Amino acid sequence: MEDLWLQWAKRLQSIASTGAHFAHGAYDRERYVEVASIANQMLAHLGAVPVSRIEALVPDFAAGYATPKVDVRGALFQDQKILLVREQCDGLWSLPGGFADVGKSPSENIEKEIWEEATLKARATALYAVRHKAKHEYDADARDFYKLFFLCEPIDATVPVPGPETSQVQFFGRDELPPLSTGRTLEKDIAAAFAHRADPTRPATFD
Repeated sequence: MEDLWLQWAKRLQSIASTGAHFAHGAYDRERYVEVASIANQMLAHLGAVPVSRIEALVPDFAAGYATPKVDVRGALFQDQKILLVREQCDGLWSLPGGFADVGKSPSENIEKEIWEEATLKARATALYAVRHKAKHEYDADARDFYKLFFLCEPIDATVPVPGPETSQVQFFGRDELPPLSTGRTLEKDIAAAFAHRADPTRPATFD
């Protein structure tokens, strides 16, 4: 679960963004921008990073109604092993996935991500979980996310190879997981994938 101060600062930032977009006058917009500046300073202090880094995470400030971002992740199996990719940025492992692109459906997004990160053509077959990132044990984030997890199947027998953002791809058994990139994937996300694969009638879990 997120720290309360982080939750409050993120909420202030989103209110300020929405308020600045809908403000009717320069004075009102100025006040919302000031609130956003304070929220960004709080987030920077909590994360021990420069304010400029926080500002770069919200390039769409005052561009409309502030809403959570969407992250998609795919669980693809080979026999009793699950596909994981090693991230270039931190050297840790995760389920393939990333930001959802505008113009594509959730399933199209995860199929695209699996291709880009593991060079595998896959088909999304079921949604097994929807998580609010802030309510789970992921690394703290200045942004707010909904995470969508899909069961996927390979379309052909192609051997996976890394893409531009990954350094390795490999199938792992349930009890042989490598160090995970916990801002992206938790062990319980992988455990849930195994459980849903074993029992396709299980309903998707959600927050």
